Amino acid sequence: MKATSKTLPTNKLSLFLTCLFTTLLTTLFAAEMPSSIPSLTLTQRQLCDLELLMNDGFAPLKGFMNSENYNHVVDEMRLADGTLWPMPIILDVNAKTKQKIEGATTIALRDGEGVVLALLNISEIWKPEKLVEVKNVYGTTSTDHPGVDYIMNQTGEYYVGGEVTKVAMPRHYDFPDIRKTPAQLKALFKENGYEKVVAFQTRNPMHRAHQELTRRAAEEEGAHLLLHPAVGLTKPGDVDYFTRVKCYQKLLPYYPEGSVTLSLLPISMRMAGPREALWHAIIRKNYGCTHFIVGRDHAGPGKDSQGVDFYDPYAAQELVKKYAPEVGIVAVPFKEMVYIKEDNNYQPIDQVAPGKTVLNISGTQQRKMLREGLEIPEWFTYPEVIKELRKVFPTRDKQGFTLFFTGLSGSGKSTIANAIAVKLMELQDRPVTLLDGDLVRNSLSSELGFSKEHRSLNVRRIGFVANEISKNGGVAICALIAPYEADRRYDRNLISANGSFIEIYISTSLEQCEQRDVKGMYALARQGKLTGFTGIDDPYEAPQNPEITIDTAQYSITEAVDIIINYLTSERYFSLVK
Repeated sequence: MKATSKTLPTNKLSLFLTCLFTTLLTTLFAAEMPSSIPSLTLTQRQLCDLELLMNDGFAPLKGFMNSENYNHVVDEMRLADGTLWPMPIILDVNAKTKQKIEGATTIALRDGEGVVLALLNISEIWKPEKLVEVKNVYGTTSTDHPGVDYIMNQTGEYYVGGEVTKVAMPRHYDFPDIRKTPAQLKALFKENGYEKVVAFQTRNPMHRAHQELTRRAAEEEGAHLLLHPAVGLTKPGDVDYFTRVKCYQKLLPYYPEGSVTLSLLPISMRMAGPREALWHAIIRKNYGCTHFIVGRDHAGPGKDSQGVDFYDPYAAQELVKKYAPEVGIVAVPFKEMVYIKEDNNYQPIDQVAPGKTVLNISGTQQRKMLREGLEIPEWFTYPEVIKELRKVFPTRDKQGFTLFFTGLSGSGKSTIANAIAVKLMELQDRPVTLLDGDLVRNSLSSELGFSKEHRSLNVRRIGFVANEISKNGGVAICALIAPYEADRRYDRNLISANGSFIEIYISTSLEQCEQRDVKGMYALARQGKLTGFTGIDDPYEAPQNPEITIDTAQYSITEAVDIIINYLTSERYFSLVK
């Protein structure tokens, strides 16, 4: 066979040269970065933000905001040049990192494996007014709100602004065929002649009400449907995105053939309600969509600890509708869809005829039913979806859990924790691991001191280990002072995503603990020989809503163990009847 040579078409040649240049650039930067400029390893939220900055999902942004743009967005929902943009996009760092990068003009941004993804040309480092940010963006300063809690307790004290230069896109090894960039989706829509595309945002597994809502919206608008779920950080406790994506895939055959495209959005949600809904609309415009479905309580976190909704259920629809012409997208508001028993179908809640029987199951109720092994009715979702959900929602008698003891030194935490560990090994079959604060201090956290920062780090390290134990079906028993509410909430959110977190507050009074003083620590603290001691010259923030409270001045160790065992059996973690 005679060899022949062909000239690449112009578009393919351009693509080849772009890929070659990017590869050379990545290799060059990977080689030069360690010795030339400071680098920063990004958090999961920062990685999501960077990816959307680099693929133009966040257009017109070219980098992380400086203080001028940040302040305008916080106060007015606009960039300094007047462009509509409702959410701050910031790169936060702690004081130690600030000191490391101060004076540098450029830093490298790396993923968790150390791969350089981008260069940041630093324009400014500043300290924001976080209370102003959360009040304006989230409409509340309550840390019951997960977005507020993240800003106040998990982000660094300083923000770094500057444009980014792409070196390499983040690597994804999962679902590669349905991770489309804005350019790729626009090309797909153009290739198939889709003049109208209506997008649907979701962070939960879709059920029949969602399917009915989206199908109706696409048909009424004469549009192709884009299912565009969030696969970055969502609300703590949400179903993991691997399971959610599998549920969406099982749902696709229930739509008319060729009417729907599934693609994943690598966004870190803030749960900011109306502002976030508007942000999502702008992003969907960047992805080539002409319409955007805004449902009930879009991007809302639900209720606070008092059972009050953070946002009016239809506030998000109103805000998106107000700015839709400026965004250049059509807002498609939909009321809550409910199942009508007599008609055997779904209808918008405001169109239900009087006297009809309305059936509905919330996401929270569904998760509870799954964990308790209750039957999920087929009118609510499809059998294929239920099967996927049951794989990751074992019933409580088969799931892992964490018992998190907290209280003052000398309150009785370790004694009860040791006793309950032995009792659980007798009564049930899961492996049990005891993470005692003193023992962990001598091993996992041996280099840590007792500053506020180090105490928090110790509690979160223990939470990380407990989460690994729980999500793999074991029982983790943590016994430590854990004086700060923010750290306990962090551990609760982390562990609750994969199992159950049961906070046990050993509420024994300071006076009683001092009387015991088995370690002599209180005496040293009172004499001034020991500083920063919890309960004396450092605060202990009592738990706000623990599952169990025990005062060891009122209950013996045996009685305390019985209280905990009774709770676990009543909540169906195991049965005493064999």
